[in-house]
Amino acid sequence: MALETMALSTSSTMFSSGVVEDDDKKKQEAFVFPKFVLMGHRGFGMNMLQSPDEKMKFIKENSLLSFNVAADFPIDFIEFDVQVTRDGCPVIFHDIFMFTQEEGVIIENRVTEMALHEFLSYGPQKDGTNVKPMFRKTKDGRIFEWKVEKDDPLCTLEDALVKVKQSVGFNIELKFDDNIVYGEKELCLTLDNILKVVNDHAKNRPIIFSSFHPDVARLIRNMQMIYPVFFLTNGGSEIYKDVRRNSLDEAIKLCKDSGLQGIVSEVKAILRTPNAITRIKDSNLSLLSYGQLNNVVEVVYLQHHMGVEGVIVDIIEDISKAITNIKVRNEEDWEDNGSKSLIMFGEEKKKVKVSMDEINFLTKFVPNNMVHNCWT
Repeated sequence: MALETMALSTSSTMFSSGVVEDDDKKKQEAFVFPKFVLMGHRGFGMNMLQSPDEKMKFIKENSLLSFNVAADFPIDFIEFDVQVTRDGCPVIFHDIFMFTQEEGVIIENRVTEMALHEFLSYGPQKDGTNVKPMFRKTKDGRIFEWKVEKDDPLCTLEDALVKVKQSVGFNIELKFDDNIVYGEKELCLTLDNILKVVNDHAKNRPIIFSSFHPDVARLIRNMQMIYPVFFLTNGGSEIYKDVRRNSLDEAIKLCKDSGLQGIVSEVKAILRTPNAITRIKDSNLSLLSYGQLNNVVEVVYLQHHMGVEGVIVDIIEDISKAITNIKVRNEEDWEDNGSKSLIMFGEEKKKVKVSMDEINFLTKFVPNNMVHNCWT
């Protein structure tokens, strides 16, 4: 692993840190990643059950198996989603609703309205049974049985902290329903349950908190000063009633007002508004990205070239191999058209050559072409 097991805190050597005073005398601790950071999305990658790509249906996402397989690759963090059950237990699951089938009828239950034992009863069990097979509903309303090549039981946050290799950091996304208006007291109670588990079991594991919910990001920062907090945003790809979610500039403002350490943006927003990177850096914030385009090696390198500090990816094996040995060298006689730089990705036999002229070309046209051809 690229990162040693050390606490991701104000005293950690994983980041260079400082304290900046704004006009309101509010302290904002600035963190800088020491290298380009690679994060595994929901472990070894998210499951897209509707995809013809078998890589997207290989290992059950957000499972201990997925986390530990991912940790065997040269990545720095795994990213996963945490919700809290009715009886106060933080569990790892992305979707707001759990689906199963009973006598041919699809049944749905909200994760946060289930007790822990109910939640864990879905999907494969440790004894090999699977009484409640899991299904998943896509954004367009289609329902697929959750079949993957390597299945694994559901797990809790405590399970992950205790049983996943200590060499890998956790990017814990605090998951809430976009369609519910939460009171601050309810949010604080949920976050208290999560913080208790983290404080009891994190040890020296690197931890980052992140959330799409502006008030959750603000509150988790106010409730603890040990772990960095990043605001998740799609940067305007979708429009929400809460304007704080609708652009990178709004994300910058929220981070500065709330003392957050950085932004995790949908990659399409970064490519559409590359000038925002300078504003983010000038605001003393770190910048990571997520999205399906991060499974394209050239797009990952483009972001590295633009100043993005890390990416969350699904195709861990391919991307980690490709960027492990990124090299930039001068090739005086490479081409006759004046191109001088050669960017090398991964192992010699799999290297991709991209000239600086081509990088400049991608910078102009990726937002208009590749973005619209990306998976949805």
